[in-house]
Amino acid sequence: MIHVRNLTKHYADLKRGRVVAINGISFDAGPGEVFGLLGPNGAGKTTALRILSTVLRPTSGTASINGFDVVTQPSQVRHQIGFVSASTAVYDRMTAWEMVEYFGRLYGLANDNLSTRMEAVFERLQMNDFRDVLGGKLSTGMKQKVSIARSIIHDPPVIILDEATSGLDVLVARALLTTVAELRLQGKCIIYSTHIMREAERLCDRVAIMHRGLVLAAGTIDELRNLHGEPDLEDLFFKLILAGPETSANVGQAIA
Repeated sequence: MIHVRNLTKHYADLKRGRVVAINGISFDAGPGEVFGLLGPNGAGKTTALRILSTVLRPTSGTASINGFDVVTQPSQVRHQIGFVSASTAVYDRMTAWEMVEYFGRLYGLANDNLSTRMEAVFERLQMNDFRDVLGGKLSTGMKQKVSIARSIIHDPPVIILDEATSGLDVLVARALLTTVAELRLQGKCIIYSTHIMREAERLCDRVAIMHRGLVLAAGTIDELRNLHGEPDLEDLFFKLILAGPETSANVGQAIA
């Protein structure tokens, strides 16, 4: 479903010279799986996800989603994914319903199919109470639900979530995590970026721990705990970050 090989992204900076955002990372993720990218701010998680979403072009390496290359087939890739982040904006002068409908039309859904999909999505995400509320009057939690709805309206096989619970209150964050779990049960392949260990433990089937553009370790959480002798995921995370790449190890290379 998702195949990433030796993906690298460099930036040119006038003051710092060449900045390496990600440095040769590789991983696979399959249907019905939540694959977590764990790391502090600046680890390279967002850069990797932006490349997968075709927003950025990699410096080198390859990435494909459902058989489509992110560089040579960006239009096809965009139809395979839904993208949600903590900073996804909504239009103040469109209602929740109008926004989701607009994105459905962008994805080319026909009227009858779009209407049926919208009714199902609004019911699933419990959005009918505010379907006619303008974006400018929606709460943060409501806006995030709109972001999720418009990302899945075309029923994509892959969902990409970049720090999607950041800034949400505990009730809204919990509802979002429940939605992610439901999407996994539907067979979606989900890439979930976070720095919150509790979320990773609850959701992720496998994880890759990233720092300074590198994957320090990857595998199931239990595999990583056993390998590094750290039962607590947060302690394990800090141990790997402090140790650096020279003493880290990939479990199964995170590559299926």
